[in-house]
This record gives sequence, C-alpha cells and structure tokens, in this order.
Amino acid sequence: MMGTNHFMKNAMLTQYTASKGVPSAKMAVYVTGLLLIFGGAGILLGAYTQLAVLSLALFLIPVSFKMHNFWAVKDPMAKMGDMVNFMKNMALLGAALMTLAIPSPWTYSVF
Repeated sequence: MMGTNHFMKNAMLTQYTASKGVPSAKMAVYVTGLLLIFGGAGILLGAYTQLAVLSLALFLIPVSFKMHNFWAVKDPMAKMGDMVNFMKNMALLGAALMTLAIPSPWTYSVF
C-alpha cells in the first residue's frame, strides 16, 4: 500500500521529501515507490526473495536516516514522531532480513 501511495499521493510526498532536503524529490518518491512495490510483492509472493529484501533494504536504510533523523529535531513532538518512524523502519528491516533465513522456494510461494 505504501508503494502505491508514492504514486497516488506523489505531490504530498514530494513536498515532504523536498522539505527534508532530498535532491530531485519527485524522482526520489517514484523510485522509492518502485522499491517498496517490488520488495513487498517479492516477499508476499515468495518470488525473487533475495532481490525483494535488497529492494526493501535499499529503501529502509537511507530513508530512515534521511527522513526520520530524530536526533537532529528540536521540537519534542516532531522528535517523538520521527523516533517512532525510525524505530519502525529498523524493525521492518530486521523482519525483511529474517525472511532470508526461510528456505527457498517457500512452501506457499508462487514460483
């Protein structure tokens, strides 16, 4: 769902991305949307799981450190929101990496 939001709500996400100082914000939103869609579909379908995990890692690591850098935020409420999102992304990264331990092909994979 988040991957498709990068396309359906591109203007809003581009504005937020630009506010965080990301160069070529519109293109960054499209590229990260593709990373999320490919990664999520790969995990869901059990197809190309190593590439899917790589795709999710390529999204989660830079986005977490650039967009949710809570250590640099002064406002306590904004800091808390960024900290929650940063920690959530780290948990999602851990979960994605754990899927690499599942023997391939998965029992219910499409391929």
